[in-house]
Amino acid sequence: MITLVAVGLVSGIITALSPCVLPVLPAILTSSIQDGARSRRRPLVVVGGLVTSFAFFTLLGGILLSSLGLPDALLRWTGIVVLAVVGLGLAIEPLGELLQRPFERIRPLKMDRDGNGFVMGLALGLVFVPCAGPILASITVLAATNGLSWGLVGLTLAFSVGIAIPLLAFGVAGQAMGSRIRWVREHLRAIRIGSGVVLVATALVIATNVAEPLQRWVPGVLADAQSAIEDNDAVRSELDDLTGRSDAADATAASGDALTFDECEAGDPGVLQDCGPARDLVGIQEWLNTADGEALSLDDLDGPVLIDFWTYSCINCQRTFPYLTAWDEKYRDAGLTIIGVHSPEFAFEKDVSNVADAAERYGIDYPIAIDNDFETWREWSQRFWPAHYLIDTDGRVRQVHYGEGAYAETEQLIQELLGMSGGATVEADAGNHTEGRTQETYLGYGRLQYADNAGQVVEDEPANYGHDAFPQPDHFAYVGPWTVTEEYAEAAGEGSMLMLNFYAADVHLVMAGEGEVRVTLRGDQDYERVVEVDGTSDLYDLYVGSPLDDVMILEFTPGVQAYAFTFG
Repeated sequence: MITLVAVGLVSGIITALSPCVLPVLPAILTSSIQDGARSRRRPLVVVGGLVTSFAFFTLLGGILLSSLGLPDALLRWTGIVVLAVVGLGLAIEPLGELLQRPFERIRPLKMDRDGNGFVMGLALGLVFVPCAGPILASITVLAATNGLSWGLVGLTLAFSVGIAIPLLAFGVAGQAMGSRIRWVREHLRAIRIGSGVVLVATALVIATNVAEPLQRWVPGVLADAQSAIEDNDAVRSELDDLTGRSDAADATAASGDALTFDECEAGDPGVLQDCGPARDLVGIQEWLNTADGEALSLDDLDGPVLIDFWTYSCINCQRTFPYLTAWDEKYRDAGLTIIGVHSPEFAFEKDVSNVADAAERYGIDYPIAIDNDFETWREWSQRFWPAHYLIDTDGRVRQVHYGEGAYAETEQLIQELLGMSGGATVEADAGNHTEGRTQETYLGYGRLQYADNAGQVVEDEPANYGHDAFPQPDHFAYVGPWTVTEEYAEAAGEGSMLMLNFYAADVHLVMAGEGEVRVTLRGDQDYERVVEVDGTSDLYDLYVGSPLDDVMILEFTPGVQAYAFTFG
């Protein structure tokens, strides 16, 4: 449990540093300087209100709404209305005085300084929609299906505290700026009015979802960090214990010589595997995008099927939609059926009209199964959003993929199942990255897929590698002495090099150890960069600029460890 709490804390910090917080960030910044330096605890009050309501209603919101028979979207719209009302009260002084009167005798909720800050924080917590990873998915599903436990409460509090740390830093920085700038001190009334306008604008932005395109742009380093922290064997094991998910049960469901879903996901995403029989679509409340809302059964479908688990406010899911909708348009007539299983992350996502609006907004025309009670989620031993399962015509699962990515590999498998292998694959913009950029590339043998001389790899022992040509596109090659371990490759002597054939605007490499890396480009004789690796395991920039199709040569001093290339 200690591991989960620590991971929940770090995951919350990463979440609060991502663009997912953009809709609420202006409100936190402006509220922190609203009264100048007169209330130094104001940022703490605002952020405290946010994490209090987020944690409380994440755990208990669904239970409260269902027990009282209230609409699922009530909490979200309550938050939006409160933000708008508080904002109007700040922007329009007479209205603010009128709103303050009922609270004048209730000290904790007094609508001035700290009082409206806490109320505003509570409202922000109701509309805050963080990026989904395994941690948040487990919290949401457990709260909706298993009830409360000390482990769940501890994990939720750790995640919420993690969110609070960066947001509090933003608020304190904003207040410090306000207290030191003379103009701010002399125009507090104008600042107060401006804060009110920002709150009203925040309410409108959240209500209309206009910030979604910007929220979908998540820097690769944050996405990679979240994946590395949340999606590893140790964390998976503890989450399985917490959720009651059993590897043994998963293995039994796979049956015979088939792999479990997790084993299939850990394998090569570009190869068809036997992941066992497809499971049923159970407990579906409603169907969208089918004739007269008719329910679909996998047994009645003739061609291959792609089951995609999603939830509409999940930024990670939104970045997969351009690919899914393109595949539906391209392969539906050839026999592919895509089914989106919508398992809600938040209570307001249980509102079927909200799901229908989102489907229209994102151009989703394929069938959608409403899985509000998570029965299909549990039937498929699901972990987090997004995730997809590719099924052949015999009803066997042939590929499992969790999270974003592996788009080209998945489409090539779709083509193979349809008997049309070798065709071009879809190029889509999933969130302001370079279109068609080189995929994330690991250098340890545990996840080695894109090494031209992978057949030469000697595991866990120093070896000398040769390669007499430049790598093929989107591949790399080891050159010189390297020790290749399961997670990384370590430069083992003088002359350790990597050659990388890439296309991207940004090239990064996760490295550890100490030493230098000299970076040159085959097509730009003037480009040279020396990267100092200082012993900190981190993501280092190799190239940042315009999209470039080139071969990069990296020369390492002994002892530097290279984990993975990422691209933007």
